[in-house]
Amino acid sequence: MNEMHPLALYVPLAPLAGAIVAGFFGKAIGRAGAHTVTILGVAVSLLLSWLIFQDVEGGKTYNAAVYTWATSGGIRFDVGFLIDKLTVTMMLVVSFVSLMVHVYTIGYMAHDEDNWPADSLAGSHSYQRFFAYISLFTFSMLMLVMSNNFLQLFFGWEAVGLVSYLLIGFWSVRPTAVYANLKAFLVNRVGDFGFLLGIGLIAAYCGTLDYVQVFAQGQKLAGTTVELIPGSAWALISVVCICLFIGAMGKSAQFPLHVWLPDSMEGPTPISALIHAATMVTAGIFMVSRMSPLFELSQAALSFVIVIGAITAFFMALIAIVQTDIKRVVAYSTLSQLGYMTTALGASAYSAAMFHLATHAFFKAVLFLGAGSVIIAMHHEQDMRRMGGLRKYMPITYLTVLIGAIANAGLPPFAGFFSKDSIIEAVHLATTPGAGFAYALILAGVFVGGFYSFRLVFFAFHGQERFRQAPAHDSHAGGHAAHVAHEAHEAHEAHEAHGHDDAHGHDDHGHHGPVEPKESPWVVTLPLVLLAIPAIAAGWLIGPVLFGGYFGGAIFIAPEHPAIATMAKEFHGVLGMIAHGLQTPPFWLALAGAATAWYLYIARPELPAVIKEKSGVLARILEDKYGFDRFNDWFFAGGARLLGRGLWKGGDKGLIDGVAVNGSAKVVGWVASLVRLFQSGYIYQYAFSMIIGVFVLLTLWLNRA
Repeated sequence: MNEMHPLALYVPLAPLAGAIVAGFFGKAIGRAGAHTVTILGVAVSLLLSWLIFQDVEGGKTYNAAVYTWATSGGIRFDVGFLIDKLTVTMMLVVSFVSLMVHVYTIGYMAHDEDNWPADSLAGSHSYQRFFAYISLFTFSMLMLVMSNNFLQLFFGWEAVGLVSYLLIGFWSVRPTAVYANLKAFLVNRVGDFGFLLGIGLIAAYCGTLDYVQVFAQGQKLAGTTVELIPGSAWALISVVCICLFIGAMGKSAQFPLHVWLPDSMEGPTPISALIHAATMVTAGIFMVSRMSPLFELSQAALSFVIVIGAITAFFMALIAIVQTDIKRVVAYSTLSQLGYMTTALGASAYSAAMFHLATHAFFKAVLFLGAGSVIIAMHHEQDMRRMGGLRKYMPITYLTVLIGAIANAGLPPFAGFFSKDSIIEAVHLATTPGAGFAYALILAGVFVGGFYSFRLVFFAFHGQERFRQAPAHDSHAGGHAAHVAHEAHEAHEAHEAHGHDDAHGHDDHGHHGPVEPKESPWVVTLPLVLLAIPAIAAGWLIGPVLFGGYFGGAIFIAPEHPAIATMAKEFHGVLGMIAHGLQTPPFWLALAGAATAWYLYIARPELPAVIKEKSGVLARILEDKYGFDRFNDWFFAGGARLLGRGLWKGGDKGLIDGVAVNGSAKVVGWVASLVRLFQSGYIYQYAFSMIIGVFVLLTLWLNRA
């Protein structure tokens, strides 16, 4: 148990080495050198992860500290690794998806110099810098998932947040990109404040930050109460778990801390797949699964988790159906799928959540990278109302995106069917308070998921070739409107202000030139194909992963939460699950969603405009994203500006400048003006002052005597 795997340290260090070489020596080694060294580093990490997986296959666990960073008050702050089935699963997913993204980036960022003004220092060697960033992100994520203590977990947690800030705002000449990365950073700080409080409570009451030692004291935490409000006692374990989950709400973009993820689409598409589909946003899901020995002791925390997850799963899916930006459709889909994973956590179905995490990583990466392939072919156009009919021009991209959409919708026999159906069934069987509410929402979300998944496919790849039309003739989904939706062109507007756009498909004034789409190069399509394979087949591993004790002791489930155990008794193999699934509501709801999308966007393409017009306020609510962005801008951003203005005028100008600085100068000037009256240079005035002074001293002396 307390031993170090000989290969463990090299798993995160390999991509770190690639990041250092590409980042500091990018100019010297050039583009080819930068992508070669970073791809090699991540490939080494993937290979070593696979070798470690072979070692832990028999249920063996490695847990040891690499070194002690500090000791304070009896608490050791270690850097160490815990390698078990839960860890190695995340290592394989992270390193594999990261490797595919690295290869894909060669094609996607090939003409990145077009995204920068000619005199931009940030644009020089941006290609090498981008590879350094994504490799550094891979290192940070691996340190997070491999940690054996809360200190290292927090380091990885904050490191992935920092690198995502750099990647979201990578095109720093876009005001919208700068706004998006600042928004992501600040929203995550809200979640991380709760996360840090949870870690602080653990350190204070347990006297250690080591996972194993903290889990051993779970009953002690469950038996301790704290008064957050005088007279109201809370179980300490509930407070700790809810604080930790607030951190997960920020990182995994759960309602109401979800607002940063859609805006993060301002970053280049490869990071959308790497960060917002497969790795960073799943850190919260992994963390709660790792903390299952604590969460299982708090019914209140599990109820909080399951309700938040269900709300996110359903209401974020609804927003996806009105989006016209192809990347934002996939972004809101990601929010919804993360909600499904979170709901599974609240139902104590941690293995189902992790299984969906893995399958989702593959099919969502396919959708993001497929969207990026379309964007390349369309000269960086992202509005689906200017697409259509692309399947005959981009057959490989179309096929892989279709696979991703089928898996995302949860249709058999693709991977998403097995993992999503397992979550729905687990929630249905859950004993957690709030499970009935959650089940109703995620079941309704299945129809919406089928609809928006196939809406993307039919809208972008089928129907009329709208990319040959002038913008005034745009139709579909938003009606026969001449204007382009604000959401779809936020990025373009920012670039027009700089006199350039984000690719060579637009002229200096942002007007669209003629578009002749063609299939992307092999460095783009090869990762799509390699990711599409597990998007089809990964679900067939459901037997051993969910019901075969795959995770072993890495996940703990209390006896009073029997959902997974009950499902195991009813599981009769993959084919049996498919046959049963064809008779259940989720399958027919997903199929109905797909059929509705076909009817609206293929059979009757004029209907979406009519439906939008008839929907009125409902459509506006969805397009306004329930007003969260507006509220945050008014309350938090506006409140911060108001507070800053008050501190500036009242504190800086009024108190500091007005009183402390200028006030003291005025006092000195007033005293000096009085003293000047007696420093006139006339002898008779000095003599008179001396006489008055002697008179005053004699008076004081006589009075004292």
